[in-house]
Amino acid sequence: MSVARVEPTRGRLRPLARRFGVRLAGAVLVLWAVATITFFAIRLIPGDPAQAILGGPGSQASAEALEAVRHEYGLDLPLLQQYLLALGRLATWDFGTSYALRQPVAEVIAAQLPGTFALAVIALALAWVIALALALFSTLGAGTRGGRIAAAVGGTVETVAAALPHFWLAAVLVVVFSTWLHLLPPVSTADASGLVLPVVTLAIPVAGFLAQVMRESLQQALGAPFSLSARSRGETEGGVRFRHALRHAALPGVNLSAWAFGYLVSGAVVVETIFARPGLGRSLLQAVTLRDVPLVTGIVLVSAIAYIVVTIVADLVSVALDPRLRGPAREFAA
Repeated sequence: MSVARVEPTRGRLRPLARRFGVRLAGAVLVLWAVATITFFAIRLIPGDPAQAILGGPGSQASAEALEAVRHEYGLDLPLLQQYLLALGRLATWDFGTSYALRQPVAEVIAAQLPGTFALAVIALALAWVIALALALFSTLGAGTRGGRIAAAVGGTVETVAAALPHFWLAAVLVVVFSTWLHLLPPVSTADASGLVLPVVTLAIPVAGFLAQVMRESLQQALGAPFSLSARSRGETEGGVRFRHALRHAALPGVNLSAWAFGYLVSGAVVVETIFARPGLGRSLLQAVTLRDVPLVTGIVLVSAIAYIVVTIVADLVSVALDPRLRGPAREFAA
């Protein structure tokens, strides 16, 4: 292989290697920050962790039993020493044992993880479908009277959807589709019908946010020079919209997908509780209530890792959609 061919290859790989290094360092920093904040925040909750380990305040544990538990779990050590020991265990992926469930945290997370992530992924896909439909509807007939009406209606729907709180939306959906129409179960079930209401509850607010940014981007793309050039070549309006403008309009939504995924996982705390659906969100709420420090820390860290992975995937999709990001000397923003 000639030197002329090797150098361009190295030139393309260096920016990618630097970007990977920055991403890796950023991921480590994020995980450290999450672990640190979680460690100290959970200890601000009133109550004694030793009592939580022994079954809560109602356990009527003796002072000797409480002291023995504090010594066994290192709760009698100075707070800084507890923190450093906890970081050391997390560095080896040892999440410890759940205080309340008496099970390894890794096993608890492994059992609850698929349900929550399936809920978040399906909700994100549905949010994208709704957002694209709203963005396309809002830009129909731009500049005409009908187009202005469509933009006003679409903008109103986007704003209202983005502002809907999960608990209120879940209650309305249960009343309409379960109580009145008897079409869907009010709580989560093992079949697909039990997944519909939780998914829709999570997807609608996210769809409102995504639609707002994609509508503005689509309007700009339809008036961009590449769209005018496509029309001059005889491209139909539908071809301009779907083959050229929509790809550029999707970029802001792709960049927001990592945030949207994190928002969906956090929203699962409310949705899984309302619909009695097992998952990480419901387990996290129970763990915080019981001061189950190992389980809280494990769930939060796994959620942070998922957010980092989705962020990287969103970057790759952005590169696939926008050829301008593929240059050999391009340094992507972190």
